[in-house]
Amino acid sequence: MKKLNYSEEELVLLLQQKDLKAFSYLYDNYAPGLLGVIMRLLRNQAVSEDVLQTVFVKIWKGMEGYDASRGRLYTWMINISINSAIDYSKSKQAKKETNTSGIESNFGVVDRTNFTTFNTDVIGLKDQVDTLKDEYKILIEYIYYQGLTHDEAAKELDLPLGTVKTRVRSAVAQLRELMK
Repeated sequence: MKKLNYSEEELVLLLQQKDLKAFSYLYDNYAPGLLGVIMRLLRNQAVSEDVLQTVFVKIWKGMEGYDASRGRLYTWMINISINSAIDYSKSKQAKKETNTSGIESNFGVVDRTNFTTFNTDVIGLKDQVDTLKDEYKILIEYIYYQGLTHDEAAKELDLPLGTVKTRVRSAVAQLRELMK
């Protein structure tokens, strides 16, 4: 029978031992969230999915280097995802695709129907977000879960853009502390 849940410590140990079932569990439970992070940076579904595959190869190959004392597994994987997306955006292939893409892809419109959602309960993030002040919770909801820009959230909440940016920065800092 397939195990449905691993503790973070158990999952890390199994991944460091190159356990394929644990890796499959990791992919099934964390890929949607990591894809969402990559999509916010690259704004292209196909490219983001390719980068996600690269991220999971890096995770698989780099598990021996993961140090739990420096942060949680999910935080480590998010950092790999962000760095991989940035690396891709700086690559020759990304520049070539930007130069050859059609005019309609340059409008900067975000199709929120294609954003991948993930179950924040699986990673424990929802419980952490729920501990934030209401003014922070709503911004995290709008910006990270619904995919609004800071400007869109400011307009939606009738707040100055600077206030929104400051509150988001404070909320993220609090979440980092809570997730340590």
